[in-house]
Amino acid sequence: MNDGLLPVIPEKITVHLGASSDRNAENVTVDFPEYIKNCASCEIYPTWPEASLYANIYAIISFTMNRVYTEYYRTRGYDFDITSNTAEDQSFIRGHAVFDTVNTVVDRIFNSYIKRSGNVEPLFAAYCNGTTTVCRGLSQWGSVSLAQNGYTAYGILKYYYGDDIEIVENAPVGSLRMAEPPMPLRVGIADDAVRFAGLRLNRIGKNYPAIPKISNVSVIFTQETEAAVKEFQRIFGMEQNGTVDQSTWYRIQFVYSGVKRLNEVESEGVSLDEVSLQLPSVMYKGETGIYVSVLQYYLRAVSIYYAEVPSVAVDGIYGDETEAAVKAIQMLFGLEPTGAIDRSTLFAIYDVYLGVSDVIRQSSSTAASAYGGQLLTVGSSGEDVARLQFYIRTLSSVYESIAPPEITGTYGPETERAVKEIQQLFGITVTGITGPLTWDAITGEYELIADGESFNSGQYGGDIYDTGARQ
Repeated sequence: MNDGLLPVIPEKITVHLGASSDRNAENVTVDFPEYIKNCASCEIYPTWPEASLYANIYAIISFTMNRVYTEYYRTRGYDFDITSNTAEDQSFIRGHAVFDTVNTVVDRIFNSYIKRSGNVEPLFAAYCNGTTTVCRGLSQWGSVSLAQNGYTAYGILKYYYGDDIEIVENAPVGSLRMAEPPMPLRVGIADDAVRFAGLRLNRIGKNYPAIPKISNVSVIFTQETEAAVKEFQRIFGMEQNGTVDQSTWYRIQFVYSGVKRLNEVESEGVSLDEVSLQLPSVMYKGETGIYVSVLQYYLRAVSIYYAEVPSVAVDGIYGDETEAAVKAIQMLFGLEPTGAIDRSTLFAIYDVYLGVSDVIRQSSSTAASAYGGQLLTVGSSGEDVARLQFYIRTLSSVYESIAPPEITGTYGPETERAVKEIQQLFGITVTGITGPLTWDAITGEYELIADGESFNSGQYGGDIYDTGARQ
């Protein structure tokens, strides 16, 4: 699926010239409109009524789009998008003549497709000739009779697929497939792909109840997500490493499509909420805000260990310095030096930071621990959460509005509420999530309090905390 997870018309499509099981058959990559023209010229007659031509070509486009959008073959380990085998897909004959009427219709509607109201994915618009073969879908010869009786193309489609269908027109053209994440997803990583996988694991869990439900599906990969991934991997005979690598990513998509019946006429469907983006996919020079500040935090830390990366101020402004640092990272790791942040660049920066974070923590001379690189939210657990709770309890002795959470090592609602209050107090975007900026604010204030340098009259009694024992 594409980066936004909404359907776009692919510029090109790879066709396997044979049955999917025929490993010796050739793959050919052709322009999407040319593929549709070829299929239509193989499947229907140019003399059919115009309404019938349009209805059939809409069905051919939507069938194709469903195959590519759901990655039907890619998730099964194949290196193509569709076959030319009519028992599986639709006819495609390399070099086949294209009829003039078909050429005209396809040029008008190649970027349109059928979907059900409320769903996102292109309809699996099954069809058959209606004479020698019948199916739960459009009858090609039946569409001719309907057209001759005055049905419009849309009326023909509703006749066969139901009243709840819509035709999406002028869909954008681009890269349809959402490539697997640039690096394996693991605990602490924030990316829309994490939410995408989490929602799908929860849906798969309805059919496979052994998979634990992720109670707080978000863009952050928590221990709950890890537990669900491990059980999914166990059920489907994969290595139980708890990370969403390439093989796990595609297996999730494969099983999800199966339980939702996305490759059937009557599918459960994919809702808009399941594919909506939560994070900016690209950041450019001139942008401002918390996402820029987080980026600058990572860049500044990386610059300490990579001389090629200039240091930047964490000011939330994507200016010349930030752009120069981003370009330096991109050149270091063989990426196109655009100076803009895309997913590949962000993952590269994050990967480098994780590599140096242990060194940063070990070399830190401060009483509080340096940020460990993992975003913490409801569902997170471990030593970093316990440290965070300890620091928050210290802050609560000075700031009466902060309700101290228990030190449990589990990031629950109490910890989230306390973090939100701290973010409000210190002018940080209120999310309840502990990232590098929130961690720095909490630990910075903790150190001042522990040193007796920051307190409000009557709120802090000057007690000395045994930070070494409590961390």
